[in-house]
Amino acid sequence: MKVNWTGFSKKNPAERLQMLKEKGLLQDEHWQLLDSQQTLPLETANQMSENVLATLALPYSLVPDFLVDGKSYQVPFVTEEPSVVAAASFAAKIIKRSGGFETEVHKRQMIGQIALYQVDNADRAIKDILMKKKELLEQANQAYPSIVARGGGARDLWLEPKEDFLIFYLSVDTQEAMGANMLNTMLEAITLPLKDLTGGKSLMAILSNYATDSLVTARCVIGYRFLSRDTAEAELLADKMQLASKLAQVDPYRAATHNKGIFNGIDALVLATGNDWRAVEAGAHAYASREGSYRGLSTWTADPDKRQLHGQMTLPMPIATKGGSIGLNPAVAASFDLLGQPQAKELASLIVSVGLAQNFAALKALVSTGIQAGHMKLQAKSLALQAGAQGEEIAAVASCLTVKKTFNLATAQEILADLRKQDK
Repeated sequence: MKVNWTGFSKKNPAERLQMLKEKGLLQDEHWQLLDSQQTLPLETANQMSENVLATLALPYSLVPDFLVDGKSYQVPFVTEEPSVVAAASFAAKIIKRSGGFETEVHKRQMIGQIALYQVDNADRAIKDILMKKKELLEQANQAYPSIVARGGGARDLWLEPKEDFLIFYLSVDTQEAMGANMLNTMLEAITLPLKDLTGGKSLMAILSNYATDSLVTARCVIGYRFLSRDTAEAELLADKMQLASKLAQVDPYRAATHNKGIFNGIDALVLATGNDWRAVEAGAHAYASREGSYRGLSTWTADPDKRQLHGQMTLPMPIATKGGSIGLNPAVAASFDLLGQPQAKELASLIVSVGLAQNFAALKALVSTGIQAGHMKLQAKSLALQAGAQGEEIAAVASCLTVKKTFNLATAQEILADLRKQDK
């Protein structure tokens, strides 16, 4: 269904929810859940974590019309930063006009490891283990037969000697789950056979969050005309964005902020879908350092002959649609409703695309108007709210702050006091 999103940001929350319901993007039960603002009952929260006192709410927003692999997605974001939602919406609109994102899921498997030590002859141990490869994979699968029944299971194993350790790696197709418990169960099941084969000792058996067997690539091509109506300015922007991309490859100080901007969007969607954002970030930051120095995760290249800007990013994306808190948090169910109930590979493709879109918006702002222009406009609104402004006062105080270019709480309070004196 084609939806006209014009003016969506100008509506109030109730009007936005009503629009989603009328367009069939939310089931009635999920609409009622979000409309009632009772998204996580305390009794459910108490079962999800330890020593629970209450729940901490964050804004739950929507970024409409992300075009990925020919399909449009209505993307839920959980973030307290308004500029993140605004930037993602801006980027989604421009990139959709240019044809959207294309993605490639290279593989969808998780890796676990068993660290062995005091192995006297590592070369011999490796040969002995590889000779038993088929039996070891079968033992791993016997430890978790339910995943085999669903079409997944242990797929490969390999070993690497590293200083004092002989490290055994196991790659598992976890299907729709992230697979931490699955991997750990399988690894523990084959630890004793490995000790017997090597004559060594086991230090630990654990899932790795460096999910290099779950890589996803997102790409987009943006015509210069979508960067600016002014031909010369569009060319300059494309060149400067290419340089900004290069800067993140050569300077780790810039790379850290470059990648943080990518995760502004990724974390917002990962949180909304009940996934482990800490695991996703850990793996991606390790991947950013895979060549020996920390680098930007995305690259942008200008093609002046075709008048196109090409963006690309590859990330480990160990994302799930089942398990963990995904089935417990009612708001997460609403997120999957909005997204159209994607499978894990589809969701991973969307998440990486969101990160690339967020990066595009940040770089375009940085090399043109500067990042502060948009940030300060939104900061003015936040300061107005902190000062106690209500209703129409919020916009009035924010406007005065923008004119004064003095963005602090004391000034916002003074402006609000003056406004209220004038109204008396």
